[in-house]
Amino acid sequence: MRTGFVGHRRSTFTSSRHLFLTVSALALTVAAPTVALAQVADPASPPASAQDATELDEVVVTGLRRGLADSIAIKRNETSIVEAVSAEDIGKLPDVSIAESIARLPGLAAQRVNGRAQVISIRGLAPDFTTTLLNGRQQASSGDNRAVEFDQYPSELLSGVVIYKTPDAEISGMGLSGTADLRTVRPLDFGSRAIALNLRGELTQGDRLNDDVRNYGGRASLSYINQFADGTVGIALGFAHLDSPSQNQHYKAYGYESFGFAVTPDSADSALLLNGQEVFATSRLNQRDAFIGILEYRPNDRIHSTLDLYYSRFDQEETTRGAQWFSNGWADGATFTNVQTEPRGGSTLATSGTLNRGVPIIRNDYNTRTDELFSVGLNNEFRLDDRTRFDADLSYSTNNRREQILETYAGYGRGTGGVTGATPNVGRTYDTIDFRLSDEGYPTYSEGLNYADAAQVSLGDRAPWGGWGHDGAIRFPDVEESIYAIDLQAGREFDGFFSEVSAGVNFTNREKSKRVDDFDLFLKNGRQQVLVDPQYLESPTSLDFAGFGNVLSVDLSRALDVYYNRAPILDANFYDKNWDISEDVVTFFAKADFEAGRFRGNLGVQVVQQSQESTGVIINGTAAGQPIVPISITAGDDYTDVLPSLNLIYDMGGGHRLRFAASKTMARPRMDEMRANVTPGFNSNVCTGQPCAPGQTVNPWSASGGNPHLEPWRATAFDIAYEWYVNSTSYFSIAAFHKDLDTYIYRQTGTFDFSGIPLPPSASSIPPGVVISPIGQITLPANGNGGTIEGLEISGAFNFGTAWEPLDGLGVIGSISLTESDLNPSPNGQEVRIPGLSGTVYNITGYYERGGFQARISKRFREAFKGEVVQLFATRGFTEILDDEQVDAQIGYTFQSGPMEGLGVLFQVNNLTDSPYQTRLGLDAGGTHTADGSFLPETYEEYGRQFLFGINYRF
Repeated sequence: MRTGFVGHRRSTFTSSRHLFLTVSALALTVAAPTVALAQVADPASPPASAQDATELDEVVVTGLRRGLADSIAIKRNETSIVEAVSAEDIGKLPDVSIAESIARLPGLAAQRVNGRAQVISIRGLAPDFTTTLLNGRQQASSGDNRAVEFDQYPSELLSGVVIYKTPDAEISGMGLSGTADLRTVRPLDFGSRAIALNLRGELTQGDRLNDDVRNYGGRASLSYINQFADGTVGIALGFAHLDSPSQNQHYKAYGYESFGFAVTPDSADSALLLNGQEVFATSRLNQRDAFIGILEYRPNDRIHSTLDLYYSRFDQEETTRGAQWFSNGWADGATFTNVQTEPRGGSTLATSGTLNRGVPIIRNDYNTRTDELFSVGLNNEFRLDDRTRFDADLSYSTNNRREQILETYAGYGRGTGGVTGATPNVGRTYDTIDFRLSDEGYPTYSEGLNYADAAQVSLGDRAPWGGWGHDGAIRFPDVEESIYAIDLQAGREFDGFFSEVSAGVNFTNREKSKRVDDFDLFLKNGRQQVLVDPQYLESPTSLDFAGFGNVLSVDLSRALDVYYNRAPILDANFYDKNWDISEDVVTFFAKADFEAGRFRGNLGVQVVQQSQESTGVIINGTAAGQPIVPISITAGDDYTDVLPSLNLIYDMGGGHRLRFAASKTMARPRMDEMRANVTPGFNSNVCTGQPCAPGQTVNPWSASGGNPHLEPWRATAFDIAYEWYVNSTSYFSIAAFHKDLDTYIYRQTGTFDFSGIPLPPSASSIPPGVVISPIGQITLPANGNGGTIEGLEISGAFNFGTAWEPLDGLGVIGSISLTESDLNPSPNGQEVRIPGLSGTVYNITGYYERGGFQARISKRFREAFKGEVVQLFATRGFTEILDDEQVDAQIGYTFQSGPMEGLGVLFQVNNLTDSPYQTRLGLDAGGTHTADGSFLPETYEEYGRQFLFGINYRF
């Protein structure tokens, strides 16, 4: 039977958190610098005398090994199957971001966005399937969906993260693939006053890509923990500032085609040539200020209250300059000469040659983003008697993202008026561009004109085929989300087989809205192409990494309103990107913890009642050239799910144990797919090619949109694991999981009633007397058959001092995850890759730590996967991201005695091998490919190495 006061709203959280902080406090006690962790690590294990003597070895738990020991202890003590990462000390998680730390855990993988780990996939499933908590409370997201972007949470303010791979019935909102619980310190359990200061300078490798954006920055954090009033009041305060630059050398291929009519020599007529490309240099400044405040009150063993506050503001400025051009035989009468070819996958690929009559478009883009996140939670715990507890938790989380996405066009030469179908050559000067493709890395180009010449390069539309009809565009996406939650639960301890029984209810309200204001940009004075005044110019930007030379660089923060007018874009795409979602989720739960001999675990059930509603519009824009008349629509649905769960542990003694878990899990649908928006289309040529007699019914209506009636993703999951805890810093684990997805959400075609939508004028082309049915087809996300996903995870950590004492401090940590799936969401049976699924993911870290000296090097690898990215017009879509890896290293020293005791110095290099980000053309079975089915490269980016030098001081 458990005794003592329950320290948090959920007992599973309590045991690990108490252990984590107890071990931390012991490790920091000057009088007792070593701890026999095996003696305190698992209160539910058999007595120490019954266990292998190797578990009683004492180890020094400081620095990196202390964080490792804490993580292993959490993994061992949780009844659910979990992975954990813990801070080495206050403000010292092992990586520069919390996402980087999480990505090294077994079965987890990060997706790099602009060179930084941002979103996480658990067990081969997309971030949509994961729930993120802060101290057990759901967090609002700033993106289009539910997936939290971890760069809003500074690692310096967190004490650790626990990833639940199997459910705990007491935790509401558990994800289908897993749940990430970010945790902050508890000042009363910390047990002593502590102040920690961290300072780091940061430099991105190489020269500035854009001269007006620096490539150096820094970060700083300050943490304070103390206890007052005889240990009944505790306070923890933390502040973290980030000023981090990043750079991106970007190349993208638009596609490949054969242009035999425009190619010489004739032997290259069938060769695949690039039909378009872009080369951009992007510089970013990422700034974030974050604050935590924790107030804890425990006047006696009966009352315990904790107030958590968290706030962060993340600002990003992104400057992109470069060139893009079509190399298409159907545009501008382009020809290709001196073409050299190579065989690729049974096809012929043009690898070098000369493009004649190319017209590069010079891009100057300036994007900004501001994310504001605020979370507050108040937890009150009451011990009604020695066996009965009652917990009440109130929480609120809100997140708001405001963005500006700005692009402008320029080109060589200057003309009067704008490019149109009638004036296709206004201000368009043709160039001759040599090209050479590379098997790996960037292609090499050599242009004939000087695109940095401010006397020749003017603002204005230079696109072929009559131009793009505008001189730029600016968009303002705005996403707001808020979550209110009330959690009430009670528990009672018993003697006998059931050690505790608990029950409770959680009510969560989530509101999310998205608005995107779109504007075309038109040059003033009737779109007259215009040279840029030198006062608005910056030093030219070099594209030498692709051989292109320099391009004109404009300071759009000052020049935008001088040269451009704005006109709102009110097309169907605009209306489809605006929506509101509201959800009420009530979760009833009951759980019983049990223990019998070497068996222990829990059995639980959740009953989840969900009510959802979306407000959107039917976008009546079927009449060409006429304004869209949106028709407001509100729709929703209600669902109930029953989710049983079992977590079972069998302790074999000697640190060996077996785990088994079975559960039904669910994940709420993507919020952008729940939008009520409908975009109709009308086929006025429905009678073309077929007879339409009077009285005959035709169905010319069709539509696409979202689905406010979506049911959740649902799955039945089974887990089995073997674990061997050798000592506090060494363990081995092998785990297998199997998930049957009972339903999956994918795009399907159904029926929709278009009654009430006026017929467009083009309907007059349908013969008189023919009946136009209001029933048509609609393509939208819908629930369908699922499939299975299964995997094997092998992980471990080994301190070589376990085998030979002189090697103490030298160790290795690693994991490999193998995942496969037969999920096939395509209704026609076509094979489709599931978002987030990488067949192989592995991580390995080698470390050495002794006498204050510390060094480590880490590598993580992720096999090719389908990832979600931002695409045209500020919309999100999927692409195939190729194998991705990253190597990081650090070295440091902490003074152990003397006047500088507690002072540490650190040097880190992230992305040590400057590994590229790459995608391929097409997705799943689509896109241009060679004769043998091989795909062709699309995007190639390099970010450069990131160097950090810092100091930290704790007193």
